[in-house]
Amino acid sequence: MGKGKGSGGGGGGGGGGGVLSKPDIFQPHPVKDQLPGVDFCVTSPPNWPEAIFLGFQHYVVSLGTCVIVATILVPQMGGGDKEKAEVIQTILFVAGLNTLLQSIFGTRLPAVIGPSRTYLLPTLSIIFATRYNFIADPHQRFLRTMRGIQGALIISSFFQMIVGFLGFWRTVVWLLSPLSAVPLITLVGLGLYQYGFPVVASCIEVGLPELVLLVIISQYIPRMLKSRRAVFERFAVLLSVAIVWAYAAILTVSGAYNNRSTMTQLSCRTDRSGLLTAAPWIKVPYPFQWGRPTFQAGEGFAMMAASFIALIESTGTFMAVSRLGSATHIPPSVLSRGIGWQGMGLFLDGLFGTANGSTASVENAGLLGLTRAGSRRVVQIAAGFMLFFSVIGKFGALFASIPFPIVAALYCVLFAYTASAGIGLLQFCNLNSFRTKFILGFSLFMGFSVPHYFNVYFLTSGRYPVHTGSTWFNDVINVIFLSNATVGVLVAVILDCTLDFGDSVVRRDCGDHWWEKFRYYKTDTRSEEFYSLPYSLNKYFPSV
Repeated sequence: MGKGKGSGGGGGGGGGGGVLSKPDIFQPHPVKDQLPGVDFCVTSPPNWPEAIFLGFQHYVVSLGTCVIVATILVPQMGGGDKEKAEVIQTILFVAGLNTLLQSIFGTRLPAVIGPSRTYLLPTLSIIFATRYNFIADPHQRFLRTMRGIQGALIISSFFQMIVGFLGFWRTVVWLLSPLSAVPLITLVGLGLYQYGFPVVASCIEVGLPELVLLVIISQYIPRMLKSRRAVFERFAVLLSVAIVWAYAAILTVSGAYNNRSTMTQLSCRTDRSGLLTAAPWIKVPYPFQWGRPTFQAGEGFAMMAASFIALIESTGTFMAVSRLGSATHIPPSVLSRGIGWQGMGLFLDGLFGTANGSTASVENAGLLGLTRAGSRRVVQIAAGFMLFFSVIGKFGALFASIPFPIVAALYCVLFAYTASAGIGLLQFCNLNSFRTKFILGFSLFMGFSVPHYFNVYFLTSGRYPVHTGSTWFNDVINVIFLSNATVGVLVAVILDCTLDFGDSVVRRDCGDHWWEKFRYYKTDTRSEEFYSLPYSLNKYFPSV
């Protein structure tokens, strides 16, 4: 498959190109199984120089969550800058391994597997467990809590592997229609709004220029120049980050923040991360580097609930990646296989000690839409950058010291692209049906409203609504209702499967018939083109 194959659309509804005749102006846009306008789809890589720069761009985008997660967790565990730098190196190293495994054995989509914010609640519960309170030495407390987190991650990894490899998740995914997938994918992107402009506003003089510059470079300049070479939209992230990062460094050196508050300096300055001096020049992460994991059943159950939420959110992200990469709808069997390998990645998280679980990266999914390059090779090159810079610590720490508001400005665009992939599925649905309107509107509203209630309750009372004597039970319930995508898709699936169940006309309104040919792996030949394993691996890891 060569360049531009993705732009041809699929067999979803005809509609040719060319100039529209006058009557055609009033015709609805045709439905497309594959997203048109994508320059490089899953199986059509760009040339090597362009692929390397695109891969490096994915690496830069993935750094943000790695640094955020480590910055939140490591100080609470008792670690300092040295421990934070080593944890970031470990997260990057394992993310590189997991991304390669997912692109070769899993869904084979261009999905980056990185740290997940979903695991923060049960991880913080382990960190604040009473059995660690008596440890006076901060470094020893860091090691002991890390081992507890590793044990919980290893326990929860078996849940995802069992659900994925034994095909249980395939049965669950069969319940999804285009209508119920809309709130799932949309809320996977929009549900992360608190990491967008609120963080940009923490240093508006750096974050806002990055946001404006990214939009101008990626959207306006290409239309003004009308060049055949898509340089600006393809590398808008690298260009804008380089300019604003240099601008932030100039502000730092010139003393613009010398008399500002501590929080402002932490957000704006380019020399306050502490990573560059603390990171070792060369360090190869290895299993059990923090010691032997410890296991607690309750903590394992709480982490298992987080892995269930991560499983749901990854399903939405994989669907968004398949759409933005101009592939067809991902067959349930392939998705289940991908979840199984994601469980293997969670096991590696516990083995190496990343302090957090992993999932499919929402921001990297959005980058596929921004660059219009959904090539599998590009993501595998990005995984190579992760592995390389995780070992060469000083260089990795240099890029990881990009101020948070710059990264948050990227999120404002990238999360929006992922959400738009979900909204695009409405083309398969009958939007003139009141049943469709109710399911869509109610699921999206509840997906925002219920987690907001839980968050506001925590801010006003210092605890979440579910507050029994069992910490692990509290974490299980609270982590479920704190996920926008989980609440939204549960409401949508229940309503879609129960309202007028069995009515064939109504089932067509939700777009089920458009996905019918992708329910089974070999029903459509394009599924084998995008999702089949290399020929030498098929006998060991069958696709169905």
